[in-house]
Amino acid sequence: MAVPPAPARGAPPPRLGRPRAARVEADQLLMTKVGLRFPAELSFAEWERAGHHLSRIMDSSSWCLGDWLMYGKEHYADRYQRAIRAAGLQYQTLRNYAWVARQFPLHRRRPRLSFQHHAEVASLPLDKQDLFLDQAERMKWTTKQLRSRIQDERSGGKDPRPEFALIPRIQVPSNRLVSWRRAADHSGIEFDHWVLTALDRAAELELGELPDE
Repeated sequence: MAVPPAPARGAPPPRLGRPRAARVEADQLLMTKVGLRFPAELSFAEWERAGHHLSRIMDSSSWCLGDWLMYGKEHYADRYQRAIRAAGLQYQTLRNYAWVARQFPLHRRRPRLSFQHHAEVASLPLDKQDLFLDQAERMKWTTKQLRSRIQDERSGGKDPRPEFALIPRIQVPSNRLVSWRRAADHSGIEFDHWVLTALDRAAELELGELPDE
């Protein structure tokens, strides 16, 4: 059988024919900047597998972006914000990622749990972090279930009766409200909780309590 000549140096490798069997996973979906391109046919198993893969990519990206920001601040303090702007990234979002990443060095991160699971316990003492993450991993809790357990722990297992204070009504431009709701959806957090969390972190930052300040 004749062997095709080697491609010229620097030339792309020759394209191979499409495999006959189901060994087409790498060619099934094409990820682009604006979305996914699907093939003419996609089995349920392949579609389901792609969902798991995309979920891992999204979760990994939160950790990686947080690590990236921490590295930039430590090594390029005078230039890292310029790199953030050039990359088209939102500093506020990255700062949240970095805050969680700083609480959890690589050896403490649980691959079986999402980034958001870690974010839910990031403000707790280390022993409580590990306790809740152990339980979440063992019981396969969602982030909502984990948040509920943390709230139960804080209230002593009783029906909490917190003291509430009313804040002045604030008029918010509709485009901002839409953006906030999208951010909450992206974080996997209910909108009310997302607003409270964002305000808590802003207060901590202003008071100099965040580690990456």
